[in-house]
Amino acid sequence: MLTTVLFDLDGTLLPMVQADFVRAYFGNLAKFAAPYGYEAKPLVDTLWKGTAAMVQNDGAKTNREVFWDIFAAAYGEQALAHEAVFEKFYATDFNLAQNACGFAPEAAETVEFLKANGIRCVLATNPIFPAVATQARIRWAGLHAEDFELITTYENSRHCKPNPQYFADVLEQIGCKADECLMVGNDAVEDMASQEVGIPVFLLTPCLINPKGRDLSDIPHGGFAELKRELTCKMENAKK
Repeated sequence: MLTTVLFDLDGTLLPMVQADFVRAYFGNLAKFAAPYGYEAKPLVDTLWKGTAAMVQNDGAKTNREVFWDIFAAAYGEQALAHEAVFEKFYATDFNLAQNACGFAPEAAETVEFLKANGIRCVLATNPIFPAVATQARIRWAGLHAEDFELITTYENSRHCKPNPQYFADVLEQIGCKADECLMVGNDAVEDMASQEVGIPVFLLTPCLINPKGRDLSDIPHGGFAELKRELTCKMENAKK
């Protein structure tokens, strides 16, 4: 019985070519941080190191703590005072990166369709961003934070995709069984890791990421029209 749908954000509810988004994001961040003494290349290198550390997080700390440990190792403990500077960036100039993203009105329509039918929605986006940055990207997608019962961010998470423990954590936080859920994402590695804890997957293919070239013939997939048919079928089966 379907009770809950977990949605990825980047490339799923928010269409994007990841490389274009990252280029715009890092470029805007480098300009914003320059007056505070940060050179572009070392800053970007540190961000990648911090992201890699979050992806490898063993759960002993939050992703936020893991990231800022890496940042402090690169720039010294005094740099921790600049967390507020980066929060300001995500609340302001980060929004310039919206120009590197697309827009799919079907994203909000799908979420509204589910809510109208009593299905819970969770934003299971990889928690490598602070909440302020995730909330911005939710708005870019034409949605609202209130549309989701849980939004995973680097503040409230201790694991990342593709670690199956990330999905186990989400299930625990929302008090839901795996077989009551559906994971909707665009990444054949990160999002399909949900299957390892028993959560079935639908891959949204307009911005598909499939680095290992996996055969998707056995995985429900397609655009928003195919997703709505899949959701409708699951909800109708639950009524029988």
